[in-house]
Amino acid sequence: MSLETQIMDEMKNAMRAKDTVALEALRAIKSGIILAKTEAGAGDTLSADDEIKLLQRLVKQRKDSAAIFQQQNRADLAEPELAQVAVIEKFLPAQLSEAEVEAAVAAIIAEGGFSGMAAMGQVMGKASAVLAGKTDGKTISTIVKKLLA
Repeated sequence: MSLETQIMDEMKNAMRAKDTVALEALRAIKSGIILAKTEAGAGDTLSADDEIKLLQRLVKQRKDSAAIFQQQNRADLAEPELAQVAVIEKFLPAQLSEAEVEAAVAAIIAEGGFSGMAAMGQVMGKASAVLAGKTDGKTISTIVKKLLA
């Protein structure tokens, strides 16, 4: 079942349940899919990788917004953003724990013989390719810095 079909089914369920937070998150996903399909050079369907990138981008936007709202002591605005993150994350593959990401990055560093912060770009490139969809770039970056320092 494609992501778009899953989203439509979940939207119907959210409408029946009058779940406005879930409905808003699902509409954002649907909107992102439509925008991605209408971009120049895009086909009628999105690849699984493109769908994952879209979902990760939506999660990141909401987490960033929630962080800003929390800094401004606006918990009333941060809570719906975090609730939307939970809805969107249901469509992402299971995310790796920090320990699993650290083990994968350590293996990439050992395999490539990288050392020092000068190799960060190379390690980030390989780690991002290997861990795509399984964790976010910020987590990868933090762990790479920690292991290369």
